[in-house]
Amino acid sequence: MSEIQNGNDIDVGVDEEIFNCLNPACPKSFFLFAGAGSGKTRSLVNVLGRFKIDYGSSFRLRRQKVAIITYTNAAADEITHRLEHDPIFSISTIHSFSWELISHLTQDIRLWLKQNIKLEIEELEIAQAKSRDLMNKTSMERARKIESKSKRLESLDSILKFTYNPNGDNTTRDALNHTEVIALTAYFIKNKPLMQDIVSDRFPVILVDESQDTKKDLIDSLFELQVKKQTRLSLGLFGDTMQRIYSDGKENLGRELPLGWITPSKKMNHRSNKRIINLVNDIRKSVDSQFQIPRVEKEEGFVKLFISPRTSDKTEIEKMAARKMAELTGDKLWMPDHDKFKILILEHHMAAKRMGFFDFFEPLYEQDVLKTGLLDGSLSSIGFFTRIILPLVEAHQEGNKFKIAKIVKHSSALLRKNELSLSETQLSQVKKANDAVQSLFLLWESNKEPTSLQVLRNVAESGLFPIPDALYPLATILSDIVEESAEPAESKDDMLAAWNKALETPFSQIYNYNAYLSESSRFGTHQGVKGLEYPRVMVIIDDEESKGFMFSYDKLFGAKELSTGDHKNIHEGKETGIDRTRRLFYVACSRAKESLAIVAYSDNPQAVRRNAIEFGWFNDEEIEIL
Repeated sequence: MSEIQNGNDIDVGVDEEIFNCLNPACPKSFFLFAGAGSGKTRSLVNVLGRFKIDYGSSFRLRRQKVAIITYTNAAADEITHRLEHDPIFSISTIHSFSWELISHLTQDIRLWLKQNIKLEIEELEIAQAKSRDLMNKTSMERARKIESKSKRLESLDSILKFTYNPNGDNTTRDALNHTEVIALTAYFIKNKPLMQDIVSDRFPVILVDESQDTKKDLIDSLFELQVKKQTRLSLGLFGDTMQRIYSDGKENLGRELPLGWITPSKKMNHRSNKRIINLVNDIRKSVDSQFQIPRVEKEEGFVKLFISPRTSDKTEIEKMAARKMAELTGDKLWMPDHDKFKILILEHHMAAKRMGFFDFFEPLYEQDVLKTGLLDGSLSSIGFFTRIILPLVEAHQEGNKFKIAKIVKHSSALLRKNELSLSETQLSQVKKANDAVQSLFLLWESNKEPTSLQVLRNVAESGLFPIPDALYPLATILSDIVEESAEPAESKDDMLAAWNKALETPFSQIYNYNAYLSESSRFGTHQGVKGLEYPRVMVIIDDEESKGFMFSYDKLFGAKELSTGDHKNIHEGKETGIDRTRRLFYVACSRAKESLAIVAYSDNPQAVRRNAIEFGWFNDEEIEIL
């Protein structure tokens, strides 16, 4: 037992090294390399637990906080819980943290927006002047953007205070979008000495999780802040450059640090079995010298690469691969009917097709301003359906009258205090709410299924629940009567059209979409599961179905020739699609704890097989063409 314990303690000194950096009397900054399954969150919580004991009282006295910036709301919630909701820790996503810093700077925001929007309009007008056909789709879209931005520019002086919801739609004329909030924060930290003083005084310790995917401009501004305030500020970055997924993160983060930074590294992977760790080490071998070792007691584990022509019946191929994994591993939970393995796909719409919500998903996904909220379920307009209507309908189908009453009492506009006080009798208002509920349920009578648009209009007509602002124009058949507004970035007409198209689909697609977002969903994306882990993982690789141009597994596995642009980028030392795909493949494979299946669709299965062996990633027995 002691041998196992000693063997697993290879990283025992890392937490101590980090803790020493956080000493307010002698702060140091650091970049912690924390690869997949390295126990990064555990280290963070352990170090901050000690910090609270040693320095918590003085921080409370000075009204100072430790800022912990996470990549997702889920990560923020987990760390908050594990730190017992202690108020000396300010734990939030980068968007929430940024808005907290700048929300009161109305005049500065207005000035920055004026300059930025004018520059954007100038760039669009220059491009428009070069257009040979002003009636083609690109030119017409450019003209629409010029008009939209010009309207917004004109409206800025009339805005008394800017608004922003890190988890919302941000479609009103006084709202900032996600990109603007990050850009504003980076600009103010970099260029305003008062902001630099405020940040370093309020947050003498700033810790950034998943720093490799944090916006490059914001990371650069934090670097400048640390250099200027290095005797008062400890900046700690937690990350793994091999897990950088998004193009706006800072490249080569661990190698381009300010002078004097500490660079501790965690070597152990506590998550995966030995064979899986060997695979991910081999995948990153050509990128850097970082590697991981497994816990001493870990088993060997299983890795299998299945290759199939693109013309195959993909549903059947994936079921066949699952059955073969059950046979190989002796683990019955790999059987398709058990639904106990995680399927990772490259793009969300691949899951949308497989789970039956593609027609709802696709129109909204095409709107940049809606994309983030759509992918994490935070759009308030979607929440109207997933958090109110869907639970209500499910309660009705279960015959749970208590749950129905609870939802209506909590959310109905008809039962608010002001409505009840205006009503002649409370009983009549309660009856009105009950009639509205029954009217809604009638949409599902006799096994019928309404569209989400029919549901929306039924609720709007009865007044049962408040209608989200973004959907209000669609809530009546006379939806062409729309209040004029200067929209922040996207055309209001485009967004309304997208919502209309999405909501014209059967309501069951909302159910399927909500199931996809839940932790119990069988599907996830290669990108979206960063930080998560599963006993059994199936990675689906299919460039054609993914429709993307940022990643190419065919090129990574040598089944497709490099383009002229690829060769040019390689020659110039720039990042290529192969670099991005290798990192994505690393992230996907490193989610597996016990066994890993990769199902690759290709027009050239033999080339994929040959190169997978030549790269040293798989041996011949680990590959099967289906």
